[in-house]
Amino acid sequence: MPTETIRAFIELRDVSKNFIEGSGTRVVLNQVSATFNQGEFIVLLGQSGSGKSTLLNLLSGIEKPTTGQVLINGVAVNQMSERDCTLFRRDRIGFVFQFFNLIPTLTVLENVTLPQELAGKEIKALEDVALKVLRNVGLAERCQAFPDTLSGGQQQRVAIARALIHNPMLILADEPTGNLDEETGDCVLKLLLELTRNVNKTLIMATHNPEIAKMADRVLRVHEGTLQENPVKLENKLMRI
Repeated sequence: MPTETIRAFIELRDVSKNFIEGSGTRVVLNQVSATFNQGEFIVLLGQSGSGKSTLLNLLSGIEKPTTGQVLINGVAVNQMSERDCTLFRRDRIGFVFQFFNLIPTLTVLENVTLPQELAGKEIKALEDVALKVLRNVGLAERCQAFPDTLSGGQQQRVAIARALIHNPMLILADEPTGNLDEETGDCVLKLLLELTRNVNKTLIMATHNPEIAKMADRVLRVHEGTLQENPVKLENKLMRI
């Protein structure tokens, strides 16, 4: 009997991304191909300006590739209309950024529920889910607090709760510990990994910190427009949560 082909969760097919700068063209990604599986933690490692954030934007549909295809669960994100792409991000993708992007005049609970409330979801049901997620990140007791009363690590945990409230299938994180001290950053990273691995989510994280790569299933180095896969050493695997 023929062997059934298992489709990758995410596929990059000969993806290039160019930007026009003045009278010239800057090539950020050059015919990149890669596959990512459900439940993997992938680290995109590279210096600032190497194209890590651009790759995350392509995966989310925020930006379109110059050439090539980006498929998530069989859906060609690059071929969607702007409206469909916005809805796809809202329903299927969670973002965690270096800058927490919390609204200072809203409480923790309101910050977590706002994106889904704007999408038309019923507020009472949202609050119930938000409280559960905040409990998972250890902040349920601070649900009525305002962001300026929280530490940096607490604010990032609120941002993680906001990214997970709609149970996305893909989590994209862009330097999520970049504004935190080392100890707090380690705690936030371990929390994010624990929350995503417990429910078999795919986590793709851009960073320039090689220490974070020690916890990853796979490490891809973004360098001069290419993706170069780095082997993950056995001792690094043993450090996984």
